Amino acid sequence: MKDQKVYYYKSETDDFVGQNIKKVEINENYKYINKNILWNITSFIVYRIIAMPIAFLYCKIVFGLKFVNKKVLNESKKSGYFTYSNHTQEILDTFMPTFANFPRKCQIVAHPDNIAIPFLGNFNKMMGAFPIPSDIKAMKNFLNAMEYYLDKKDVITIYPEAHVWPYYTKIRDFAVTSFKYPVKLNKPIYAFTTTYEKRKYRRPRVVVYIDGPFYPNKDLNIKQAQQELRDRVYNTMCMRAEKSDVEYYKYVKIDDNEVKQK
Repeated sequence: MKDQKVYYYKSETDDFVGQNIKKVEINENYKYINKNILWNITSFIVYRIIAMPIAFLYCKIVFGLKFVNKKVLNESKKSGYFTYSNHTQEILDTFMPTFANFPRKCQIVAHPDNIAIPFLGNFNKMMGAFPIPSDIKAMKNFLNAMEYYLDKKDVITIYPEAHVWPYYTKIRDFAVTSFKYPVKLNKPIYAFTTTYEKRKYRRPRVVVYIDGPFYPNKDLNIKQAQQELRDRVYNTMCMRAEKSDVEYYKYVKIDDNEVKQK
């Protein structure tokens, strides 16, 4: 049996899957909504006909991907909604929300770096990459685009932990910031919690638990509603994370005085 891979971290905001690529600024001129016919036809072919079938087979064969409690999504048939999930896989997390919400399309809120990668940047846009704005001026377009897609009954996917920690089995603390969107737009949230189930002779199976819908509390002011919504989602995800029964990779916290063991 191979040795267990160990990640050493100082903070839960450490990045283990970062990429050294050219930075890009998302300003007020960024086009979140592309109505070009050729772009949309190409996007449909790449997204629905090419990428999804390949990704589905990959996720089933490699991870044995399984959803639990998917039926709760039917409660929001007439509305677009948000999904929040822990971030533990690089490729799988790109497609997992789409498989769960099919045939709806998912717009995945992502770091601007994801659209800066040569060639792959356009591919990521077609996959639904929805880059975070770089300044206040761009925020208006960002929110307007969110509202546009939600009105189309699309799904907005957010990974509030921000950074990928491969196979991590706990829920990292996440800020209240991203919960301003469902509060402002008055849309429901579903929590998608990725857990890991032990399998003989193979990497763990990915089991995603779906909970919700969680609605903003209209009796609270905006900041209170954000915090209350965040806490409900976070606590639910922590409860579901306890379903993991294997630690495929080990994570060890160190402080500034400790030396990494090799």
